[in-house]
Amino acid sequence: MAGQIPQRFIDDLLARVDVVEVVGERVTLKKAGRNHSGLCPFHQEKSPSFTVSADKQFYHCFGCGAHGNALRFLMEYDKLRFPEAVEQLAARLGMEVPREGADDPRAQARERKRKEGVNLLELSASYYRERLKMPEGEGARRYLAERGLSPEVQQAFAIGYAPAGWEALKRHLSERGVAEAVQIEYGLLVHREESGRTYDRFRDRVMFPIRDIRGRTIAFGGRVLGDAKPKYLNSPETPVFHKGRELYGLFEARQASSRLERLVIVEGYMDVVALAQFGIRNAVATLGTSTSEEHLGRLFRMVGEVVFCFDGDRAGRQAGARALQTVLPQMIDGRQARFMFLPEGEDPDSLVRREGPEAFEDRITCASPLSEFLFEHAAEGRDLATIEARERFASQVLSAIGKLPEGVLKSLLLTELSRRTGVDQSRFEALVTPREAPEAEPRLAAEPGHDEASRPGLPRGSGVAGGSLSLMGRVLQLLVHEPRLVERLPEESDWYPGEDPEARLCHEVERLLRAGRYRSAQVLLAHFHGTPEGERLAELARRELLIPPGARAAELDGLVEHFRRHRLRPSHQEEVDALLSKQQRGERLSQEERQRLMGLLTELKG
Repeated sequence: MAGQIPQRFIDDLLARVDVVEVVGERVTLKKAGRNHSGLCPFHQEKSPSFTVSADKQFYHCFGCGAHGNALRFLMEYDKLRFPEAVEQLAARLGMEVPREGADDPRAQARERKRKEGVNLLELSASYYRERLKMPEGEGARRYLAERGLSPEVQQAFAIGYAPAGWEALKRHLSERGVAEAVQIEYGLLVHREESGRTYDRFRDRVMFPIRDIRGRTIAFGGRVLGDAKPKYLNSPETPVFHKGRELYGLFEARQASSRLERLVIVEGYMDVVALAQFGIRNAVATLGTSTSEEHLGRLFRMVGEVVFCFDGDRAGRQAGARALQTVLPQMIDGRQARFMFLPEGEDPDSLVRREGPEAFEDRITCASPLSEFLFEHAAEGRDLATIEARERFASQVLSAIGKLPEGVLKSLLLTELSRRTGVDQSRFEALVTPREAPEAEPRLAAEPGHDEASRPGLPRGSGVAGGSLSLMGRVLQLLVHEPRLVERLPEESDWYPGEDPEARLCHEVERLLRAGRYRSAQVLLAHFHGTPEGERLAELARRELLIPPGARAAELDGLVEHFRRHRLRPSHQEEVDALLSKQQRGERLSQEERQRLMGLLTELKG
């Protein structure tokens, strides 16, 4: 890249863009008081819990916890990297994204190389499509016709043909100024170290471009026409292609329907294309690897139901068992996973041709729910009439249940396990509920105003989900909600408590606000995005500020005066606070410190 995007540009961009417009283009929003609400796009729900604030330029889901600004929304919803999200927002406003070091010759060289790699794959995809139309592509066209793929489906999936020559693509790209090193880096050429020779990776194959969520070609899959091995060949890992993350057909499925509710995971790209030919446009395939947690995380952000489709043989059942273990941690309430096993000797391609699309859709609808497959798999090969077999059955099911997130599904599975085994449900609940480690030493009750949020560090959710804020937390909350209040803070920083981490954060927030570019919560949060400090500020922004607007300046003045008074005139109360804070951090007080603390508490109460 030519350099980082300057922070001042990001701040300016966020100050100009409207998060309600950005979200509203992708989510149906309704006005709800001062905010807008709708169904969350990041998890399946029936009642709206997703809120977008025009005042704070912030979105938040009370169901799954998703939150952020316009940039964060684009990154999560459109699956964009940060620079791409910035580019997209800038394009809305007709702004050009500047880069630091853009005049550096080395930076310019890196940018040229990056563009070469990005353009190379699209150029190659176009080349393969053209070759399919040529006389040399006759065999590939005949193969596709025999598989019953219409020209429309071939076009939708951008199918092409790699000629049989050893250097056909290599010559084509080299003539257009693409260096061999770049072709190797992006998996199009194979380099033999012993001979130094380079040649096309894909030869005499039907080519299936693998596209990312935005439709850009990032890799290829090739199906051989002759008897060469392997029958199917995928691109290797490259700077833009990671097979544990990408899914073939996901872009095409989203193009076919903007309101997907279910996705079917099949084994290969030919299965995806064949199902699409019969009108089943919600199938995707992993790329030479088992379904990963990252795959499922992406799918569940788009749909509420995932159906795994496997062959009905022993290998297919084993693959189903692996998929079960992978999907369990993803099963928050509202999500569904089903398991479909095909008749032995059949795959989706052959079965949909033999039975027709309606019968195949019926199989999907009737696929085994996760719960059914879980119990069935655990019981397989066991005589549950014996106590020993029931014990092993119960242990296997409990192990799986232990991987589930807390929720209704987990409770229902425990109830069902109790019914099937005759063991009281409370016994099973005790086995899957983690025991809390006992505290090393009982804690003294903290005085009012010295809650968990005042402890060193910035623990996630401290003092926000419930309970009172620390005094410095109240200062931060005021500044996040009304950045203009920074003008009331003293020019000198001698009022800040020296050892309070929230004071350090507050000092940094003050510095940024005084710089003049951070006059909204949105741009302030963007500056700290991806850090513990950013999470803390986001929590404060989500928490309702209960102080009336007319009283906020006086509240801030009072807090500053409190800190200044205690900072300049140390008191017994500060010593108590320091000792309590040390104990709350888990540090053991010495005998002298414990006696001192008890004495001070007695003195203060007297």
